[in-house]
Amino acid sequence: MAQKHNPFSREQLDNIINNYPTPFHIYDEQAIVDNARRFKKAFAWNEGFKEYFAVKATPNPFIMKILQEEGFGADCSSLPELLLAETCGIVGEEIMFSSNDTPAKEFVKARELGVIINLDDISHIEFLEKHAGIPEVISFRYNPGKLREGNFIIGDPEESKYGFTREQIFEGFKIARDKGVKRFGVHTFVASNELDPQFFVDTADMLFELAIALKNEIGIQLEFINLSGGIGIPYRPEDKAVDLEFVGEGVKKVYEEKVVPNQLHPLKIFTEYGRMVSGPYGYLVSRVLHLKNIYRQYVGLDASMANLMRPGVYGSYHHISIVGKEDVPADHLYDVTGSLCENNDKFAVNRQLPKVDIGDLVVIHDAGAHGHAMGFNYNGKLRSAELLLRPNSDILEIRRAETLDDYFATLDFKAFEGFQA
Repeated sequence: MAQKHNPFSREQLDNIINNYPTPFHIYDEQAIVDNARRFKKAFAWNEGFKEYFAVKATPNPFIMKILQEEGFGADCSSLPELLLAETCGIVGEEIMFSSNDTPAKEFVKARELGVIINLDDISHIEFLEKHAGIPEVISFRYNPGKLREGNFIIGDPEESKYGFTREQIFEGFKIARDKGVKRFGVHTFVASNELDPQFFVDTADMLFELAIALKNEIGIQLEFINLSGGIGIPYRPEDKAVDLEFVGEGVKKVYEEKVVPNQLHPLKIFTEYGRMVSGPYGYLVSRVLHLKNIYRQYVGLDASMANLMRPGVYGSYHHISIVGKEDVPADHLYDVTGSLCENNDKFAVNRQLPKVDIGDLVVIHDAGAHGHAMGFNYNGKLRSAELLLRPNSDILEIRRAETLDDYFATLDFKAFEGFQA
C-alpha cells in the first residue's frame, strides 16, 4: 500500500508530546515556504502576479506572517479575517476582500483598510456606496453560468450562489465607472480541490476572453484578473499533485495568444489559493484510546470530528499513519473514530492499517487547510492546539488548546444565578 511520510521522527514526536498533549495540529514551516516559492516561480513571468492566501484555510497569524514574508497577500471574507490580516501588518491592496451577503460594517472596515473589494452581486454596488462609499478600484465576481462547467465539488455554476451573470458584469462595470471607479478587476470561483491542471488554464482563457469583450464592447480596460483558488492536493497516496509549472506555462501561453494581441497587456494575474499552499504540510496528531470489536473493528482516538470535520461531513479521504508501524503490513480493517455522539464521527471507514494497539500515535495527513479552521465545540469538545515545526526543528506553539474556561466564557452565570424557569 502506498504511504505518505511524516516530517518528524518518532523521537521528535515523543518529545513534542511531552510538552503538548494530543490531539494537536502541527505545520511544517519549511515545506510551506518551499511550496510558496515554487508557486511564485511558476508565475514569475507575469510582472504583477500576486497570490492572496485564502485566510479561511488556515486562519493563524503565524502562518499568514510566514507567507507575507514570501510576498503573499491575504484573501479575506469576513470582519475577523480582515482584523487578523491587519494584525499581521497586511493592509491596503495586499488584501482581497471577497465576501457574500456582506454586512455593512465589513465593507466599512474594508474601505478603512484600503483593500481591493471584490463584489459578489450587482446589488452590492449600491449597498457599498450607501454604507462605505465607492472606492477607486473594484472587482466583480463572475459566474459564467452555462458558459463554463464548474468542477465536481462546485458543481453547475447556474446552481451556485456566487457572482454576477455575464450580462450583470457588463452592466455593473458601466455603473461603477459612472460612480467614479478608475481601476477594474474580475474574479471567478468555479473549482474546489481540482487536480486537473488544464482546468486552471481553461479558467484563465475564459477570463481573458471576458477581458477582451469588456474592452471592445464597453471600453473597460481591466487591471487584473483573479483566477481565485481551487487547486487540489493529493489526499490519497496514489493521487498526483497539480503540476504548478504546467499551470504557469499554460496560462502564459494563453496570455500571449489572447491578452497581448488585444492590447490588454500588462494585465496582472492574481490567485487566492489556500488548500494548495498549506494543506499538505499540516498534520493532526492523535492517540489511540480504545479498541472496539463488534460488527466491525473500531479504533477510537482522542481526536474527533471537532478537530477535523472533512471526513465525517464530506466523506473525504485523509491518509492515516500509525507512528512506528509505517513498514508493518496494513492487513487489518478498521473504522477510525472519534468520541462525538454522531455516527459520522469517523476519520476512516473500512481502512486497511497495520495492527493497532491502545496507546499508538496516529498521524492524519493533509490537515493543514480546512482542518483546525473548521473546528467546533459540539458535545463540549475543546479545540486543540496548533504547533509549528520550525526549519531548525524547534517547536513553537502558535495557538494554545482551548480550556474549560474558554468554553464557558460566553455564558452569563451571574444572570443565571437569579434565573427562574
